[in-house]
Amino acid sequence: MANHKSSLKRIRQTKVKALHNHYYAKTMRNAVRKLRAMTDKDEAIALYPKVQKMLDKLAKTNIIHKNKAANLKSSLAQHINKLD
Repeated sequence: MANHKSSLKRIRQTKVKALHNHYYAKTMRNAVRKLRAMTDKDEAIALYPKVQKMLDKLAKTNIIHKNKAANLKSSLAQHINKLD
């Protein structure tokens, strides 16, 4: 157990931030999964900007790495282009 007041506070803050980050990362994963499962091109094109915006925001706040966001956006764009 921590011995200093500041380290106890740091532990509390870390728990809150980790919970916050896990929520947004999971929301992003679900959105990506939903977009990949789509078979209608028009719906996928409509959803893609929202997912793209979400990925950019998470990369900006270091919840995910910027290269991961770029790779996801690229693969999703390829998925949309392959749809009929």
